[in-house]
Amino acid sequence: MVEANWKESMKKIVIDARELRTSTGRYIERLLEHLQDVDNNLSHRYYVLLKPKDMDSWDPKSKRFTKVASPYKEFTFAEQIGLAIQLYRLKPDLVHFGMTQQPILYLRKAVTTIHDLTTVRFTNPAKNKLVFKVKQWVYERVIKIVAFKSQHLIVPTEFVKEDVAKFTRTNSRKITVTLEAGDSIGANPEKVAELEGKQFIMYVGRPTPHKNLGRLIDAFEILKQSRPDLVLVLAGRKDVLYRRHERTVKKRGIEDVVFTDFISDGQLRWLYEHTAAYVFPSLSEGFGLPGLEAMSHGAPVVSSDATCLPEVYGEAANYFNPLDATDMATKIADVLDKDDLRKTLIKKGKTQAGKYSWKRMAEQTLEVYKKTLGEQ
Repeated sequence: MVEANWKESMKKIVIDARELRTSTGRYIERLLEHLQDVDNNLSHRYYVLLKPKDMDSWDPKSKRFTKVASPYKEFTFAEQIGLAIQLYRLKPDLVHFGMTQQPILYLRKAVTTIHDLTTVRFTNPAKNKLVFKVKQWVYERVIKIVAFKSQHLIVPTEFVKEDVAKFTRTNSRKITVTLEAGDSIGANPEKVAELEGKQFIMYVGRPTPHKNLGRLIDAFEILKQSRPDLVLVLAGRKDVLYRRHERTVKKRGIEDVVFTDFISDGQLRWLYEHTAAYVFPSLSEGFGLPGLEAMSHGAPVVSSDATCLPEVYGEAANYFNPLDATDMATKIADVLDKDDLRKTLIKKGKTQAGKYSWKRMAEQTLEVYKKTLGEQ
């Protein structure tokens, strides 16, 4: 009888972690890592959906977490039908979708994380224009359906909360902010030989249009007029969009722009620790992890004042208008030339980065689970 009662009280929670090993998978990876520590409710049983190719790359440390292969690719009919069937067969008490893309035919209790609405507002010139527009149109409607059918939504900042509430016409009381965090790199620093002894500013990440790298290059060209030895480092795996920027730089004859291609964690740490400024020119972000990561390693941050970035970085960044390359150049120059400002940003940056915690994010997420399961 006791065992039967225990089984009846057991709650089965499914976490969709198909994005675990993608460029956006850090959120779900840190959530899984810390959730295993902060959830001490023995009646909670977790089932983690992973792509088959990722099944060997992640192992739970808690016996209450079980891996489940889910071969359904995002934005496909297989996801809409196959994943829905898989979820119904698992019979969970709650599903947490760590991303917006999910089967709209799954209508049972669910929580969804919406990281931002960038995909709705920006195109990708590397993709077929017509196909991308159709996908964007579908994505807009999926977001609205997901917001309606989810019992609760999770977002990373107050800015995104207001943005999602307005775009989807969702009551903001249905949306919870769970602040993310920047990670300090544990790998030992590895010198980037071609940059040793040089003054450089840097950006790391993808080159998609909302990242605004074109205006960063424009700002760098302005800075070069009075700082001929300054170097701009654009760190990230070369793809079609990075190659376009590379061709533009060559065509315009702008010297000392370094496209690193893939770099190791040790090299990234060295760049953060030696850069004259980390520049984040983005037009749209949901949180802005790279800036916090740079701050944690002592890099002074010069940031766009768009969307959520002032909310996340507080007084620890020197802000510019991301639509104005001249203003961007001026604010970067301030950090390069004013030693007091640079030292202040470094000090405030380390303090600001220390305010955020992945463990606290997991605790806040667990509270959302409990509320949705009626345990509070």
